Amino acid sequence: MKIQFLFTAILSFLLFSLNAQINSKEVLFTIDGDPVYTTEFLRVYNKNLDLVQDESQKEVTDYLKLFTNYKLKLKEAQALGLNTKPSYTNELATYQKQLANSFMKDSQVTDDLVEEAYQRTLYDINASHILIKLSEDANPKDTLVAYNQIMKLRERALKEGFEKVRENVHNGQSIYGEKLGYFSAFKMVYNFENAAYNTPVGNVSLPFRTRFGYHIVNVLDKRKSRGELTVAHIMLLTNIDSLAKNQETKIQELYKKLNQGEDFEALAKQFSEDKNSAPKGGMLQPFTSGQLNVQEFEDAAFSLQEIGNISKPFKTRFGWHIVKLFDKKGTPEFNLIKPELVEKIKRDDRSKVIDQATVAKLKNQYKIDNKQPALTYFESILNENYFKRTWELPANFTAEKPLITIGSKQLLYSDFGNYLIENQRNTPENDDYKFIVQKKYESFLDSNVIAYHEANLEYENQEFAHILKEYREGLLLFELMESTIWNASKTDSVEVQTYYNNNKNKYVLPKRIDAIVASAAKEKTLKKVSKLLEKNLALEEIKLAINSNDKIEVVFSQDTLEEGHQSLPKAFNFKKGLSKIYKHNKAFVLVKVNAIFEETQKSFEEAKGMILTDYQNFKETNWIEELRTKYPIIINEDALQRVKNQIKNNK
Repeated sequence: MKIQFLFTAILSFLLFSLNAQINSKEVLFTIDGDPVYTTEFLRVYNKNLDLVQDESQKEVTDYLKLFTNYKLKLKEAQALGLNTKPSYTNELATYQKQLANSFMKDSQVTDDLVEEAYQRTLYDINASHILIKLSEDANPKDTLVAYNQIMKLRERALKEGFEKVRENVHNGQSIYGEKLGYFSAFKMVYNFENAAYNTPVGNVSLPFRTRFGYHIVNVLDKRKSRGELTVAHIMLLTNIDSLAKNQETKIQELYKKLNQGEDFEALAKQFSEDKNSAPKGGMLQPFTSGQLNVQEFEDAAFSLQEIGNISKPFKTRFGWHIVKLFDKKGTPEFNLIKPELVEKIKRDDRSKVIDQATVAKLKNQYKIDNKQPALTYFESILNENYFKRTWELPANFTAEKPLITIGSKQLLYSDFGNYLIENQRNTPENDDYKFIVQKKYESFLDSNVIAYHEANLEYENQEFAHILKEYREGLLLFELMESTIWNASKTDSVEVQTYYNNNKNKYVLPKRIDAIVASAAKEKTLKKVSKLLEKNLALEEIKLAINSNDKIEVVFSQDTLEEGHQSLPKAFNFKKGLSKIYKHNKAFVLVKVNAIFEETQKSFEEAKGMILTDYQNFKETNWIEELRTKYPIIINEDALQRVKNQIKNNK
């Protein structure tokens, strides 16, 4: 789905109440005679206000221009019939279903499950279990056999010891006895997690069932979670640095400098090759165990006990690292982690608990009684063919007789009869007819209640209607931009080349230097280095002369650098030869400039990506002006002034 683009059209799902002084039917402007109301403008403006980065666009007049441009494009898209394209209608239908899912869940049950999950994230459980495998659709007889079997194993475990029994009964086929190690919320299926967290340490749970079969669990330990860390790191990639050749050597040199008391932040700014964190002294966003998906990094970080501790150099798949601990916290506060927990619950077995609560709430809303007298009729027409999956409705079946009403929808006997036919395959042999019909009817009713609510959600829920409208328009806008601007810019080769020829001054390589940068904690060290560089000694020779096995006095880097590079002082003068010694990032640097590369013009191929982007913006600007001529816009100035007054009063 075109989510990245649509994010600009659907920036937020929060709705803001409108001031009573604005008439819900007041027209703010018309486009070719079609009205756009003040209520819609205010809703969109208030939603997007905090996310607009350009301060000028927060002014009502400037934002109104953006909004009218948006509406102009929608007008053109509809005129071109893009809203009837199969690609558009199919994707809209997919999104509508996904959006409906988020609105149809019982919010109170969801909140309770989120709170429960949060409390469980505060602790890790260490446990072992024994499982008797059993299919989800097992008949009552097999279910009872499995239950009795797990009960006997529990009795043995209480007498003989859980570990002894676990090892003895495990066969890897019908019975599993496993050590699970430490786990937390969401690591196991929900029923298993419930049993583990509700069983005291040292105890064996009562039997419980999951989709895998019957279990008993032995809880060995319960510990507090490892919490959240804030660290900084110095990272050297394993595939660059033509000077050091061996990144391990360089990381060890930096580690020695840290042990000599040099500043971690300063060294990170100068040498770390993590471009995102280096300007911040190597500082990373806080993280919890498992979040980074880099086990070596997490183990090294969590092993640091005191604030300010620095790890020894270690290697990951990204390169070499040194980590410094800046902060250590417990599990993040509930409000911070809540959105993440909500998303996990949607993908977890907990969602079934929410679904059951949702159906119950909807049945109450639509005043549906679970009692169904007609079920006795359906029991009477079942026969043994149902177990063979060959059952059919009898010739005298009363198909058109009303069965139940959901909202404004009437379901007939034929609806449930056809459901019974379609779902024969899921029926265990020799089940009682009454039991079969009751279970099938429950599933039939639940699915129809959900389907009816989903089909009518746009009319029953105003927030859902607003969000769907915004997505519908955003998706339509994507179709328009793709066909009119983006794809066209790739095929308009002559126009793009002309645009480049007329704007060459925008596409240049800045002035750069080929340089060696020497960094040291002491100015006198670089004075020695300067003399050795003047003699044109090789860098390895200089390092041997200045550094020792126990103490690293100077670190070198060599690269092509442009103005503003992290290794260069702000006041650095691009001049060939040896520079003076500068104070930089709490250290001293000396630069030997081997060559200077003047500003040069980028060829069309070198700048093609930037050129295409700029050309698209250029073309879109001209296109908007054409649309303003094609579809005249008339602003209701009185309404606009009332909007401005309301926004001003609400600040």
